[in-house]
Amino acid sequence: MPLPQDTMQGRPWKRKRSFSRGTLRGQKDFSETDLKLEMVSQDALRRTIFPLGGLTKDFVKKIAAENKLHHVLQKKESMGICFVGKRNFEHFLLQYLQPRPGRFVSIEDGRVLGTHKGWFLYTLGQRARIGGLQEPWYVVEKDGAKGDVFVAPQTDHPALYRDLLRTSRVHWIAEEPPAVLVRDKMMECHFRFRHQMALVPCVLTLNQDGTVWVTAVKAVRALALGQFAVFYRGQECLGSGKILRLGPSAYTLQRGRSGAQVAPESPGDGPGLRPPL
Repeated sequence: MPLPQDTMQGRPWKRKRSFSRGTLRGQKDFSETDLKLEMVSQDALRRTIFPLGGLTKDFVKKIAAENKLHHVLQKKESMGICFVGKRNFEHFLLQYLQPRPGRFVSIEDGRVLGTHKGWFLYTLGQRARIGGLQEPWYVVEKDGAKGDVFVAPQTDHPALYRDLLRTSRVHWIAEEPPAVLVRDKMMECHFRFRHQMALVPCVLTLNQDGTVWVTAVKAVRALALGQFAVFYRGQECLGSGKILRLGPSAYTLQRGRSGAQVAPESPGDGPGLRPPL
């Protein structure tokens, strides 16, 4: 298949084999490949070929257009949970999970604002559509045992922001773990936990069991248990760990009460929430 002339003269269209021990962050406006590779083994990466190399999505579409690959151009991009398609997400989940009715509760004063069909239907940070209320409320915490979904009245409410989390044992892509982290027990880097979100400066503190504390330089919105924190240094993706424990929210700290959240599979953390210095 002939390639467009400017493609050959400009940025080469290459099939790249991953002989390097690391992976790089995706190009701007390109699907974030690193968020899909952060748990792949080093042995598999050595045998992996990346046929698009460093091309951006727009440049790939240009190649497709010049070669009349219209099915590529017309294909819609996947958003969110792509296998669900256009179906209502709540209805989809309730086909497989039994409803567990619970309450929407105000995080500020404990008022019951309405009811829902299951706490598992809601993600931290999303708008909670509560019957009878016109003003927007947002999910800030969930209590799976009681079935309560706690909500706050603004999208930037301090109950949505946290600066501390603990992960499971980290999967490191190249070094296991990085030498500087082994030597100093702490390391500055960046992390993200959502596709295409801005990288957040942080400090990692290594624990003896291979887990890490992640202390963000500034509080981050809508951290959630079960998501993966993916770590970066420069252009390199270092690896990732599943979020098993969250420190208290900014709102909790303002009110001076304890409010850590722990995933059921979290290992014992011992006393206190702050990472050891």
